Amino acid sequence: MTPFLLETSEFIGEDGNEKFWQFVDTVKELTVYKQGESVRSYYNLILKKAGQFLTDLQVNLLRFALALRSYSPAVQAFQQIASDEPPPEACPAFISIHGQHGCSTKDLKKLLKAAAGRPKPYLYNKDHTYPGFNKTDVPIVILYAEIGTKKFTSFHKVLSEKAGEGTLIYVLRHFNPKPKKMLLSGYGVELAIKSTEYKAVDDTKVKGANAEEDNKDEVQGFVFGTLKKSHPELEEQLVELRRHLLESTNDMVPLKVWEMQDLSVQAAARIMSVPKFDALKLMRDLSQNFPSKARSEKSSYFLFLSIGVHPGDGELFINGLHIDLDIHNPFRYHVIRNIENTSLRNWINDIENDPVYRNWPSGVQELLRATFPGVIRQIRHNLFNLVLFLDPVREESVELVKLAELFYKHKIPLRIGFVFVVDTKEEIDGFSDAGVGFFRLLNYIADEYDLSQLYNQVEGGETLSVDTISAYLKRKFPKAKAERILGVESEYDDKRQDGALFYKKSGLGSLPLALFNGVPLSPDEMDPDELETLILQRIMDTTTTFQRAVFMGQLTEDSNVVDHLMEQANVVPRMNPLILSTDRKYLDFTSKPGDHLKLSIIDSLSIFLFYFNFAVTMWIAGDFETVSGRKLLLGALKRQKASPGVRVGVIDNPSGKPSDDNTVLYRAIWASLLTQKNKAAAEFVQKLLREESSQLLQKGTKMKDLLMQGMDRDAFEKKFNTLEVDFIRSQQLFCRDVLKLSPGQQAVISNGRILGPFEEQEEFTVEDFQLLEKITLSSSAEKVKAKVKLMGMKANASDLVMKVDALLTAAPKGEVRRDVHFIKDSHSVLRLSPRENEVFYDVVAIVDPLTREAQKMSPLLIVLSQVVNVRLQVFMNCRAKLSEMPLKSFYRFVLESDVNFLANNTVSPGPVARFMELPESPLLTLIMITPESWMVQAVSSPHDLDNIHLQEVNGVVTAEYELEHLLLEGHCFDLSTGQPPRGLQFTLGMSRDPLMYDTIVMANLGYFQLKANPGAWTLKLRKGRSEDIYQILTHDGTDSPADAGDVLVVLNSFHSKIVKVRVQKKADKMNEDLLSENSESKGIWDSIARCGGSKKDDGEKKKEDVLNIFSVASGHLYERFLRIMMLSVLRHTKTPVKFWFLKNYLSPSFKETIAHMAEKYGFQYELVQYKWPRWLHQQTEKQRIIWGYKILFLDVLFPLAVDKIIFVDADQIVRADLKDLRDFDLEGAPYGYTPFCDSRREMEGYRFWKSGYWASHLGHRKYHISALYVVDLKKFRKIAAGDRLRGQYQALSQDPNSLSNLDQDLPNNMIHQVAIKSLPQEWMWCETWCDDTSKVSAKTIDLCNNPKTKEPKLTAAARIVPEWVEYDNEIKQLLGRVQEQEDTATQKQTPSPSQRDEL
Repeated sequence: MTPFLLETSEFIGEDGNEKFWQFVDTVKELTVYKQGESVRSYYNLILKKAGQFLTDLQVNLLRFALALRSYSPAVQAFQQIASDEPPPEACPAFISIHGQHGCSTKDLKKLLKAAAGRPKPYLYNKDHTYPGFNKTDVPIVILYAEIGTKKFTSFHKVLSEKAGEGTLIYVLRHFNPKPKKMLLSGYGVELAIKSTEYKAVDDTKVKGANAEEDNKDEVQGFVFGTLKKSHPELEEQLVELRRHLLESTNDMVPLKVWEMQDLSVQAAARIMSVPKFDALKLMRDLSQNFPSKARSEKSSYFLFLSIGVHPGDGELFINGLHIDLDIHNPFRYHVIRNIENTSLRNWINDIENDPVYRNWPSGVQELLRATFPGVIRQIRHNLFNLVLFLDPVREESVELVKLAELFYKHKIPLRIGFVFVVDTKEEIDGFSDAGVGFFRLLNYIADEYDLSQLYNQVEGGETLSVDTISAYLKRKFPKAKAERILGVESEYDDKRQDGALFYKKSGLGSLPLALFNGVPLSPDEMDPDELETLILQRIMDTTTTFQRAVFMGQLTEDSNVVDHLMEQANVVPRMNPLILSTDRKYLDFTSKPGDHLKLSIIDSLSIFLFYFNFAVTMWIAGDFETVSGRKLLLGALKRQKASPGVRVGVIDNPSGKPSDDNTVLYRAIWASLLTQKNKAAAEFVQKLLREESSQLLQKGTKMKDLLMQGMDRDAFEKKFNTLEVDFIRSQQLFCRDVLKLSPGQQAVISNGRILGPFEEQEEFTVEDFQLLEKITLSSSAEKVKAKVKLMGMKANASDLVMKVDALLTAAPKGEVRRDVHFIKDSHSVLRLSPRENEVFYDVVAIVDPLTREAQKMSPLLIVLSQVVNVRLQVFMNCRAKLSEMPLKSFYRFVLESDVNFLANNTVSPGPVARFMELPESPLLTLIMITPESWMVQAVSSPHDLDNIHLQEVNGVVTAEYELEHLLLEGHCFDLSTGQPPRGLQFTLGMSRDPLMYDTIVMANLGYFQLKANPGAWTLKLRKGRSEDIYQILTHDGTDSPADAGDVLVVLNSFHSKIVKVRVQKKADKMNEDLLSENSESKGIWDSIARCGGSKKDDGEKKKEDVLNIFSVASGHLYERFLRIMMLSVLRHTKTPVKFWFLKNYLSPSFKETIAHMAEKYGFQYELVQYKWPRWLHQQTEKQRIIWGYKILFLDVLFPLAVDKIIFVDADQIVRADLKDLRDFDLEGAPYGYTPFCDSRREMEGYRFWKSGYWASHLGHRKYHISALYVVDLKKFRKIAAGDRLRGQYQALSQDPNSLSNLDQDLPNNMIHQVAIKSLPQEWMWCETWCDDTSKVSAKTIDLCNNPKTKEPKLTAAARIVPEWVEYDNEIKQLLGRVQEQEDTATQKQTPSPSQRDEL
């Protein structure tokens, strides 16, 4: 348990380092109050102190964060870093100076003296460094202490003084010498109703269960705890009454289909009929307890929604942000308008008019016709346009033209055009410049040219030359006069300059470049080898956009596609990387002490900026005595004249010291703005800025002679003659200190966004101002202006728009916000109003009350409304005509809005999931639904959590889970190939224990995952082949510099941590293969390979002698079967055995007893664990998740040193030596399975694989059973079988009706891509499918379910396998002895309460 005070400091630290240290100074001795105050009072005191630095809203969020323990990992991370030091013994606080430790301030002087010679410690991004001088040549002192304690205060006083003097760098890391475990929240618990078609419940009585009935609860108004105290003589009758009431309340009789149809609508109607403030609680109750509430729904309403979600879908928007949306749609800019000018480009083809396309359908409705995935629709419209900007002389142009020819010849529906950018000088001819020659020749043969043929004269690696062009002309057109075509007086030079001028004007990047439907491709995308795939992908992506436009009626048969593109909001006439850059600087309009200069300048600029409601305010900073400065301001004024939504201000930044002589022009501008009407001032300033005016002034013309008609001459002259240059000096200082400009440098500031300083030759044209205006409006200026207009402000409205827009756009970007509106809402939208005169969050929830989304969303909305002020709208998005029960589970979402205290003012033990008043008849299975990065396991429960049958339980079923690990995930790619390095191994550890966890990289997305906990970790390539062949080059998302050799990762949050690592083979290892047949991976797993012996041969032989068996089990019955299977394996082999079990679903009792079995029978075992990756389609049913683990992760579950592994189902009995199966020749296949038996004839009607899909898919092959299989892991990894299986699973699993037997159907479905070796039939006998005569030769017997008899497993086991009862009794005796030993040990020692870390 991390102290509340430390978590609060981390919360405040999110607002900046200064606030953190101010808070620390405020609470430096706060823990003294702990002694005299109750825990509740101390907690309130912390909140009061925090309130000095937080708003009321932030205090509420802090309460919520403390209830969630959100900042506990941040505190715990420092604890782990401290343990890696390690801390000196018996020190409640200590300092670390370059690796040396001290427990007292007295040690400081001595340690500082000796620090210089030792290396400095590594500082992390989240470290708290005391604000002081940024010196790098002073020692770094790290204080590990708990803030608020006396020990901390004594250290802090000394260290903060010395840090202030600049003699050391003071870093604080939290340290709590006695950490405790605590209960967490923020997760869900599901009790899913299991099918009881086959009885799979263990009949062993649970020992140690709580026998005391939970009678304190109330059922239908009867409080049974009170009744039993009042009438002890009626205890038995009261127990009966309580049971009867529970069963009548929770009637689980199946509903008929007609009763089910309107359940969703009925639930919504009931929610809408209760008082508003109870509605969310009712929705929570209905969704989380639906199986027992289904019969109580009565009325119905019809609901409507029109924002593009289907009935039954769930969506949540907070302030317009779609929660959980993680796909960004980049803002793309079109420049196709100018490309349409036929004088600029040569179109090779025209899809709409060329005869070659006349057989294609012409209707845009064809876009909506269904096709196979990946098929490009051939429609006679210029839907897709590719324009290539080329310099014909450059080598890359040859390849790009050939690629264009390829598209044309294969009839790809792509209109292709060229803009040739060549020398524009008049005197250049085709005999001296190959580019000009090419252009003129192209014009000459415009009607019959074959562009690619001309380029085909150029050999690979060469460039187009004058000689090539002349030779081509002579050969192809012998009668043509070269001088008339290529010479200076050429008739074919028309529009040569236009292409180059447009290219320059459009602001596009370096050649060659391409525009697809007006969107520029990046330089990285212009590689001819990649461009073909990229263009085809763009066509597929754009098709979706056009389909949407056709469906919404925006694109019709009469529409011109180019016009349609031009009407999009993101079309601009010019590209300017400076404006479009995402790396933007903004002025800070918030005021801080010492900002007088900045604020006075901003206010003075507002004097001459008009007071109307303008959305865009542009300031032009520059030296207006220079030509470039005047040109910049003139461009801005021209844009202002063309656009009614822009106002312009000027800031002088003279190159030298301002004086009367060198500021004439600027003082005249300023005087006119202060004294003249808007129109007159604008016209006069534009006149002044023209070059002829400045030339006149230089020649001695007086300013009064340049005044225009309609101006107030007297007012102007009076102001002009009396203006001092002081205000220009202050503007120059503003440019230097606030805008960070050197004297004379130019910049443009648009609504607070600073563009500049500009380079000397950099142009900023009128088109650039138009683009800047468009970008500024598209961010938030337009919306801010509309809001300000609604407020009815007149004065300073434009200033407010400018400042608010700057603040909003400078803030970190999130997802796109949406306005969600409903059409008919009288009966379908629940509305809760916010508290008046307070800031509120706008929350819109769209939900079907009988879905999994509602189970989680309803408690979330309740807590959210308690934490912050919300305006809440909940739309009941119901499904009609249900044909099955919409929810088959009970659910609790553990989440609290504040820390809870008990009646005695102590903190409650923590949040827990409680299920009350459950029906006793159904069989339930418990599933934990946790955040993506959590790895949890059950650590305490005597009950079978996979088969909870309340009728057979006396008392309360309790279960305790532990957050065992936080997950570190990553993606790894080889920089040379761009592909994931399959089989590459990473290790994760700390400096004192560098190899704590390891993993293998998948080919799917280069994904890897590692178990970790809060703290600082080092990620390395595993010693052995991974480290020998590869090296880490760069990494993202880590906490060390991208090019640092050591990859440091800090886990300090419950959020997911995902890193990206790029590796490369070492120069001398380019031809090495990680997964080559003759290589072995050594390392931590050598215990598998070598148990002794110094010779390599002996080691290899020993490795061969280990029999690796993999199995999965969930629930006490299958764990009982598992133990018997293990015993049967051990009885029939002399080879050492190592069992591998999937840890995720094993019960606490199995994990506690497996070590005793291993000791008794002499086998090794290992518990393996893998979190289902977030990108792989999730299963929701526990049985299907377990099936997935059997097949989907075989390549990453086991170390590379394990060559072969045999999977054996838990309910199997082995009668032969599995060594024979391991050594069986798979003839090159990655795995071997046994086919299903055909010999039991009476089951013929149940053999589903003999007809329909399976019969046609398998052909002559057999359908195999997944109860037993052997995997050659080397071959499996080498052919990427795991990646192929996951890919096929991802495709098929989207359909809930496919892969009904996931672990079995998937490998059989993939039999053509990943071969299966059929094992001899005797390796698998099961009574359901095999006849009795073949049982004699059976090497294993599987207790298959029998779809005909539905015989329970336990009965079948005892009847079919005589030795099963013997094995069962032997294990029962062993477990009995273990229990007796534990009971004896428990009696000898005083029991202590469990200190487990729970969920």
